[in-house]
Amino acid sequence: MFRRRQLPPSARQVVPLIGTERLLASAETADGGWVVATTADLVLLSGDDDAPRVATRRPWCDVDRAAFDPERSVLTVEWVDAAPDLRPMLSDAAGTNLPAVVRERVLWSVVLAETVDVPGGTVRVAVRRRLDGTLFSQAVAGDGVDLARADVANVVDATESRVRAACGLPG
Repeated sequence: MFRRRQLPPSARQVVPLIGTERLLASAETADGGWVVATTADLVLLSGDDDAPRVATRRPWCDVDRAAFDPERSVLTVEWVDAAPDLRPMLSDAAGTNLPAVVRERVLWSVVLAETVDVPGGTVRVAVRRRLDGTLFSQAVAGDGVDLARADVANVVDATESRVRAACGLPG
């Protein structure tokens, strides 16, 4: 019988939980690191079990989109600020619920989203949720979109006002 590898205590210690934050899932990566999902953040640990360190720790509302490729065991995370994608290969994808937890947390953080066509491409405007329940709006431009252009800004501003109002936020 196979046993699921648990997050080692040394790795658990470098992922402090704050307030009501809880550890939800973890998975070892093919290179010996770990991906950890908490109620607040997605965390990538590098190094080995004896000396793990936080390589990336970001809140769920920073995740633009995430996908899991079960054939390659690769979790892909794209960020709202266009930081380099995170693409860890999980060493035992069948032995973890991490991909499902990542999906659930990203969906939980999105309250309402609308994609609009603008000159140069599309912009996704969303109202997102932080762990403490506060709501905020966010606009993520597609490739080739210049948010500083007046015609683009006008469409984004109108869309943002509409989605904020739909969620009870001031425009």
